[in-house]
Amino acid sequence: MQSPSYSPEEYQKLPDVPGVYKYYNEEDKLIYVGKAKSLKKRVASYFVKSTGLNLKTRRMVKEIRRIEFTIVNSEFDALLLENNLIKKNQPRYNILLKDDKTYPYLLLTKEHFPQLYPTRKLIPSRGTYFGPFASVKAMNNILELIRSLFTIRTCKLDLNPYKIAEQKYKVCLEYHIGNCLGPCEGLQGEPDYLKDIDQAKHILKGNLGIPKAYFKSKMQEAAEDLAFEKAQRFKDKLDLLEKYQAKSLVTNPHVTDLDVFAIVSADKFAFVNYLNIKNGAINITKTVELKKKLDETEQELLLTAIFRLKDQFQSDAKEILSNIDLDDPIEGLHLTVPKIGDKRKLVELALKNAMYYKKEKALLSGKAKEKKNRVILQLQKDLSLKEAPDHIECFDNSNIQGAYPVASMVCFMDGKPAKKEYRHFHVKTVEGPDDFASMTEIVGRRYKRLLKENKPLPKLIVIDGGKGQLSAAVEALKSLDIYGQVPIIGIAKKLEEIYFPGDSFPLHIDKKSESLRLIQRVRDEAHRFAITFHRDIRSKDSFKTALDTIEGIGPSTSNKLLKHYKSLKKIREASEEDLAQIIGKDKASRIINFIKQESR
Repeated sequence: MQSPSYSPEEYQKLPDVPGVYKYYNEEDKLIYVGKAKSLKKRVASYFVKSTGLNLKTRRMVKEIRRIEFTIVNSEFDALLLENNLIKKNQPRYNILLKDDKTYPYLLLTKEHFPQLYPTRKLIPSRGTYFGPFASVKAMNNILELIRSLFTIRTCKLDLNPYKIAEQKYKVCLEYHIGNCLGPCEGLQGEPDYLKDIDQAKHILKGNLGIPKAYFKSKMQEAAEDLAFEKAQRFKDKLDLLEKYQAKSLVTNPHVTDLDVFAIVSADKFAFVNYLNIKNGAINITKTVELKKKLDETEQELLLTAIFRLKDQFQSDAKEILSNIDLDDPIEGLHLTVPKIGDKRKLVELALKNAMYYKKEKALLSGKAKEKKNRVILQLQKDLSLKEAPDHIECFDNSNIQGAYPVASMVCFMDGKPAKKEYRHFHVKTVEGPDDFASMTEIVGRRYKRLLKENKPLPKLIVIDGGKGQLSAAVEALKSLDIYGQVPIIGIAKKLEEIYFPGDSFPLHIDKKSESLRLIQRVRDEAHRFAITFHRDIRSKDSFKTALDTIEGIGPSTSNKLLKHYKSLKKIREASEEDLAQIIGKDKASRIINFIKQESR
């Protein structure tokens, strides 16, 4: 069900039942998915008491332009639907679980004499998938075990009974060394082959007890028949299986199937370790990082991790152990916080893993900060600056034979791009292709505005260009009476030479220096930003000009479309019906016909 339009009063019309709600912004992009016992009460909480909301949530609420909701039968169904929608759409204000790896699976193919092999592609029609495995090593260990225990073919032949009967195939080396019983030549029947497949399935599902009992009974049967060599082969397989099980951490034979989750928090992140226990042994272990978006509680973060990890690793365990309790029970699942015994030891193990991950994250963050500070301090030393240049601004301009003159300014804070501070400039006072005059204009406009708004000046200004461009920028600083307050340099592209105002000879920084690489990165980013802006303007102007040539379509119509669709690409992709809602059927038809002719 959908709400046809949005206003803050819309929540009053929502039903008092469980469901999932979706928030959309002005561009009709999904920005948040939430679950609720009561849609009416939960959605109302965002609008009734704005003083109780944190800054991020208030910012999200300001962006909301439309609400959709889906009614479900229970809160549990709402949790499942919320998880699916978040995983599919990745809304910007929902908790981000950083774990974008494509995990390996083992595929048991759906065919005569099924094959078993690893894959990362999930195509359900091909057969049954087992996994995902947290590591390739864990997957290979199981695959190696199965191939040691059973004679499952490794070839890719199509073993259709008709082809086998026509004797299209010959046995390969695998047959001669005893790893295959030759089904390709009809030397092994399919029913006998499928017995091994059935036992392999139990191992893949973590049920080691069944194949152990199978090999034990086969060993006893062979011994009773006085076939001692055969009995020894089964005993070897049984020993191999028991050795494999011994490698797993056995918690307790009385502990059956369960999931363990432990969570620890930092300011902006939380770390969750997940253990899947199958028949008393740890089957899967995984630690993930969750990025907080709206200052979520540990309970909210844990709930997110439980559903996403259980879904990812296809766990059907009904019992969950954790180091914290949830505010509300989860339908169909039983969560406990054990205080003593083996279950408590499992939680402590998971907690130890989560704490280690948090510690490693902090250590890596500290190293990154140390490197960042080192580079900035090195740049200060190389350029003989009074202060560390932790705030750098760089200018570049772009035009083609004087047409569409534009410029860009990028900002780096602490050695990293601060994209919210990037600025585009249309050159207003310069006619013709005069890069020097353009540079004087945009640098002057930038710092005139900063002075007017009483904002801090950068610690270093970088000009993309040599002496001429640098001199033009210096003129702008002199006109504002701030020359000498802010260090300014130019970087010439060809030899990567650094120029200072008034110096005839450039400074050459070691090409392998981290400080030079930082200046180059700042310069390249300014150039990219300017070129992109210039290209967009040319494209927009040419398309608008072309639209204006259509009879009945003027500048006001093309501006109206650009205001609504935000980009030319979206206008071209829009259907005639969508365009008609904005500019009417007649004009929409004219534009669609023009676009069709343009694409021929």
